[in-house]
Amino acid sequence: MAPPSKRRSGHSRRAQYGQFTGYVLASIGALVGAVLLIISLFNPSAFGGVRGAANEVVAPAGEGVAVVRSESRSWLDSIAGYLQAGSQNDALKKEVELARIRLAEAEAIKQENARLKSLVDIDDSESEAIVISRVVGATAASTRRFAYLGVGSTDGVRRGMPVRSPQGFIGRVLEVSPNTSRVLLLTDSESVVPVRRATDDVVAFAEGRGDGLINIRLINLGINPLEAGDIFVTSGAGGFFRPGVAVAIVTKVNDDGAIARIISDPAETDFVAVEPVFQPETVRASQTPIEQALAAETED
Repeated sequence: MAPPSKRRSGHSRRAQYGQFTGYVLASIGALVGAVLLIISLFNPSAFGGVRGAANEVVAPAGEGVAVVRSESRSWLDSIAGYLQAGSQNDALKKEVELARIRLAEAEAIKQENARLKSLVDIDDSESEAIVISRVVGATAASTRRFAYLGVGSTDGVRRGMPVRSPQGFIGRVLEVSPNTSRVLLLTDSESVVPVRRATDDVVAFAEGRGDGLINIRLINLGINPLEAGDIFVTSGAGGFFRPGVAVAIVTKVNDDGAIARIISDPAETDFVAVEPVFQPETVRASQTPIEQALAAETED
């Protein structure tokens, strides 16, 4: 039987050379590193060029990462801002439109006061509401446009009285019972209201169309001076409605006037004010004897 070999398996001369070479390279690397460390401590600017070259190499990649980070942050901020703005957009639109309406009404009242200063027989003071009422119902699927109020003759409501919301004109009282009233809305096809443009003396009639919009019919035909965005208010002609109450905003101009949308939408109105007739004497003077008798019966 052959004697066992005293050499370990895998322990060859080549392996010894490789191990020795590794030790030598590690020693040289440690020595070079120590030398470089000593140089950097005593002369920090010696490796400025090397560091600059390294920065040049990695700069494009770093810039790309920074751009991606910045763009992603901007994108997220944009989404957050859009969502927040969307929740505020409707409220801001309503505030801006209400402010514009109030400005137009103030201008109209200012002009009306200027016209009435020379007329001592007309009371231009703003009257108080007869009663405030909730809108208890309205027609929605019909060409006729009516609203129903929870107040009637026992509350002082009379036929022909104007009805308005905080935004503007709604309509006029058509029928009265002891505890309820029916209101002919501005958009009804039988509704006609004398109006004028809030900024000047362009007069017209606001006629209901039965589809939620109204026609603005100019009294003086010729060159149409209307423009989209014009605000119309009650003119006070006829004596029924107090002048200067917001009525409609022009959306489309046509040959003899314009198509306008109402400022005070009854569908979005909870409470309204029933106001007295502006000039009862003028209204009675313009009525026929039959109309006067009907009005007297209603008052009684």
